[in-house]
Amino acid sequence: MMTTSDLAGAAIAIDGGLVRGCLDGPIIRYLGIPYAAPPARFELPRMPDAWDGVRDMDNPGPAAPHRIKPFPEIDPSPLIGSGSDGSDGDYLRLNIWAPRDAKTAPVMVFVHGGGFVVGSKDAPVHDGSAFAASGLICVAINYRMGIDGFLPVPGAPTNLGLRDILFALAWVQRNVAAFGGDPANVTVFGESAGAMAIADLVTSPLAEGLFARAIIQSGHGSMVREVAVAQRLVRKLAKVLRIVPDANGFLPVSNTDAMDAVEKVAKPWAIDLRDQDGREPVYGISRFIPVYGDDVLPVKPLDALRKGAGRDVEVVIGSNADEMNLYFVPTGIRKKIGGLLARWLLGRSHPQAKAALMAYGYKQRGVRPGEAMTRAMTDLVFRWPARQYAAAHQGKTWLYEFDWRSPACDGELGACHGIEMPFVFKTLPTVTGPRGLAGMDPPQALAEQVHILWAGFARSGSMPWPEFDADRMVYQVTRGEAVHEPVMPAAAFVPE
Repeated sequence: MMTTSDLAGAAIAIDGGLVRGCLDGPIIRYLGIPYAAPPARFELPRMPDAWDGVRDMDNPGPAAPHRIKPFPEIDPSPLIGSGSDGSDGDYLRLNIWAPRDAKTAPVMVFVHGGGFVVGSKDAPVHDGSAFAASGLICVAINYRMGIDGFLPVPGAPTNLGLRDILFALAWVQRNVAAFGGDPANVTVFGESAGAMAIADLVTSPLAEGLFARAIIQSGHGSMVREVAVAQRLVRKLAKVLRIVPDANGFLPVSNTDAMDAVEKVAKPWAIDLRDQDGREPVYGISRFIPVYGDDVLPVKPLDALRKGAGRDVEVVIGSNADEMNLYFVPTGIRKKIGGLLARWLLGRSHPQAKAALMAYGYKQRGVRPGEAMTRAMTDLVFRWPARQYAAAHQGKTWLYEFDWRSPACDGELGACHGIEMPFVFKTLPTVTGPRGLAGMDPPQALAEQVHILWAGFARSGSMPWPEFDADRMVYQVTRGEAVHEPVMPAAAFVPE
């Protein structure tokens, strides 16, 4: 934590009162600014209470309630933080990193990932200092997760986590000029669940005018559910908690009991959330995702894109070459899982599990069932839906593939989920080491290259390679060039 002697002298007037940041050479950090009042369960976000005097923003504050479980072989905390017991509920806050002399600087607003159940703006990998050093203002936000943010409980507003993000983006519009930012030049970017949220909000009528550009990292708009399907989860959680499945039943549930229940329903066999076509759009990675059919997301995001929603938003979207390795390599599943179990596991989310596995080498000589399942799910869960999103978006769209292979886990981790993050933020030291996601000696030069691309897009709204369009041009990051990409086998197994 910074001391008073580290604080910048100038106070800034924002919603609620005066704030003062912490000097760090050419940049100023403002940690833990409240963009909303401490949230009451199932209530809409509201303005924070005003304060007297100057508030020193040198404490990031708490994260939303969530629990981090141990992970084999690698340390996930630099990507998702260390958890929170929820005892301090004042977590709807944001951090800002700004150039000391900023004047109408481009603004980048980051939404963290974590499956809509874990994560924090304060995870070390997404420290925004490098963006501030590059002349941009970087903002990172917290939002409600799990039961509080993404459970459509009868009697409560839907999509409260998305509503928090919208509330934070509106805060940025009102206040970022005070930090030297340009509210007309805002780029939202996020990874995993944060990218899913952004991909959805590109299509939301409630997001119009809140941002001009979006960078969607390992996310897309297909991980949404009908309210009726999601309410199976409401009833299951209520049964676990022994409460009535409505807002009044959930209101008195403690954060500890809520997190215990979330862990119980996370088991692959705990609940069936397949739709009428036998598909589960998240493939079991998380039980909590946005729902459509409300004022935030009136229709499925892909359908909205095809009708022209978000056409004025310039979009960069992409995925990593080996996304599912993060889940299946450190745990040993890729090596150890047998054929029947692989078919059962994928079958919990897909009605054509065996055919999909066959398309990715299942039963071929030298291909383990776990290898076929990992490759198939990488494409089914992440890579192909990202291409679908790019094809559906009616505005300018660029697509990338992050393909640098991490040497972690005896060289098997590869270009896994989340590996692009320390390159984007130039925070490679946070994931370097014996248990680091990036192994022992990741390439700083590639981090410089990727960071420059992201910062350049926020400034200009363009990327130095052809748009996706009908030619299906995909920028291969380590090669530094765009190539035509043929349709992948997953296309036959993902609905349009």
